[in-house]
Amino acid sequence: MSKYRVYLIDDDEAVRTAIAFLLGTYGINVETFGDPQTFLTHIDEEKPGCLIVDLRMPLVSGLQMHAKLAERGIDWPTIMITGHGDVAACRRAFKAGIQDFLTKPVDGEVLVEALQQAFASFDARLEKREARLQLARLTEREREVLDMVALGWASKEIAAALNISARTIDAHRAKIAEKLGTSSVAEFVRLTLADKGSA
Repeated sequence: MSKYRVYLIDDDEAVRTAIAFLLGTYGINVETFGDPQTFLTHIDEEKPGCLIVDLRMPLVSGLQMHAKLAERGIDWPTIMITGHGDVAACRRAFKAGIQDFLTKPVDGEVLVEALQQAFASFDARLEKREARLQLARLTEREREVLDMVALGWASKEIAAALNISARTIDAHRAKIAEKLGTSSVAEFVRLTLADKGSA
């Protein structure tokens, strides 16, 4: 169903087994962990995934684990689950950047829908990161020209706005196309929107 991994962290073995089985019926493979410490020790940053995390666990809570990941620069979409949900806990979770907050027993369709949204969020994050890496190759002037091209400005209009020749603008556009591997205005628009977080 997805190219992304799903990691389930819950101290209740019965819950882990039930959710892993349930998601398996949807074709989603889940890697399970009985506590945050084990997950934090074994996490592989080269294998990103979506997290399903129990809110209340001994020693390290779900929110504390989320904070520890953030300290390491790991910002993977997280679905918090709990058997003791309340408005305050829900508010804290969303404020911490949790993708979704579900109460136990978790409804299969609701969980799968939440995971699909998490996968889509992952796609957007990866697209934004890739756009930033590509755009980082451009000089400040090239980025300025690219932004104007993406807004639909013609070379003559950009030249007038920047007070340089249209020939120089065309040279910048050629360099931009070479660095980004495309001369498509549509692709320029997609990259600039992704960089701004609109994609």
